[in-house]
Amino acid sequence: MIPTWRVYGLLLGAIAIAALIAAFGDLRTSIITVIAFDVVVLALMAIDSWRVRSQRVTVARQPLRRLSIGRDNTVHLTVQTGKQPAELQIRDGYPEVVAATPPILTARLPAHHSEELTYSVRPSQRGEFLWGAIQVRQRGPWGLAWHDWTTPQPQTVAVYPDLLGLRSLSLKLTLQSAGSIRQSRRFGMGTEFAELRNYSQGDDPRLIDWKATARRAHTQDQSPFLVRVLEPEQEQTLLILLDRGRLMTAQVQGLQRFDWGLNAALSLATAGLHRGDRVGIAVFDREITTWIPPERGIEQLPRFIERLTPLQPVLLEPDYLSAVTTIVSRQNRRALVVLLTDLVDQTTSGELLAAMGRLAPRYLPFCVALRDPRMDEQAHTTTQSIEAAYARAVALDLLAQRQVALASLKQRGGLVLDAPAHQVTDQLVEQYLRLKARNQL
Repeated sequence: MIPTWRVYGLLLGAIAIAALIAAFGDLRTSIITVIAFDVVVLALMAIDSWRVRSQRVTVARQPLRRLSIGRDNTVHLTVQTGKQPAELQIRDGYPEVVAATPPILTARLPAHHSEELTYSVRPSQRGEFLWGAIQVRQRGPWGLAWHDWTTPQPQTVAVYPDLLGLRSLSLKLTLQSAGSIRQSRRFGMGTEFAELRNYSQGDDPRLIDWKATARRAHTQDQSPFLVRVLEPEQEQTLLILLDRGRLMTAQVQGLQRFDWGLNAALSLATAGLHRGDRVGIAVFDREITTWIPPERGIEQLPRFIERLTPLQPVLLEPDYLSAVTTIVSRQNRRALVVLLTDLVDQTTSGELLAAMGRLAPRYLPFCVALRDPRMDEQAHTTTQSIEAAYARAVALDLLAQRQVALASLKQRGGLVLDAPAHQVTDQLVEQYLRLKARNQL
């Protein structure tokens, strides 16, 4: 039983009345009056709370499926009222690693009514977490008390990488596939032969198949020439190396850098599988701890999700040379090797530079650096104190050294993407699709 503000108002009003009685009458009479009035108000409050017991609403949480880390996931609660209208406050038993919006649901519902209330949760960690009981407060008919109780709704819910983003990306790639393939064939982009068709104005004359043209018989309304239609090469190999070492434990925009890298790796794998490539993923620290060999087919994606979801970053320095050496020994054919990590400067990242240089020219190395946007903000914010000026100078120096290290990677024949960790996924997928369209692999 919890008093409402109406009860506090009545009790304060009784004190004011008692003060007036004491000022113009007997003090004893005023005290007795206040006590009697308070007893009546508290008794009515208890009766009001007791009356709710027979009019409790029914609250049930719809079963939760897999949640996506760093995303707003919707949770549905079903509320059923009885014979009387109900004014409610509801707080679900979500775990501490989840930020809920709003944290408390409020509703006023008519009698004999069923309604679905929703709120969103944003998990900050992957794993399995327990949802507990639902706490419900229902206001009494007289508005004097809240009746408080809990409804047991235990449920263990798994938090996965960004599944919502993967679903959206898969739909986007599916819708684009037919159009992009038709466009690439129309402009003769690609390396694999698809078909022959009549020459039309605007086609590249270099694509004319002279032997096929000489063999064919044509009518006056047909073009005398046949052109080769090419399409992007399929079944290329994409290898993704995901660092889970010390730098990947840092928090960036509410998530660990490793989580941003994992989301990017799964999105890149989704794009590769949709484009017909063989995709494999390796996760490493001092050694490769998880290895999923490259295979083609979208059915590879669930394997990636189930194998990679339980992984967490560790406070160990990554061994880039060991990871690259292992991959080279397991992958003989040419491949696009994408390394998701972070770097500081040319000196401390010397092993990374050597490892990426070892991949070229047999493989196409692609280093993706997950930058902390707070460093950019600090480097480009005007300072007003000496301490802030020193901090800004350090940030500017780190960014400059970072650019030198990235430039060294480019000189060794590698590709480079340096992007804020929370924005790297879209840029990485876009650059991969651009590489595929240009046949750079």
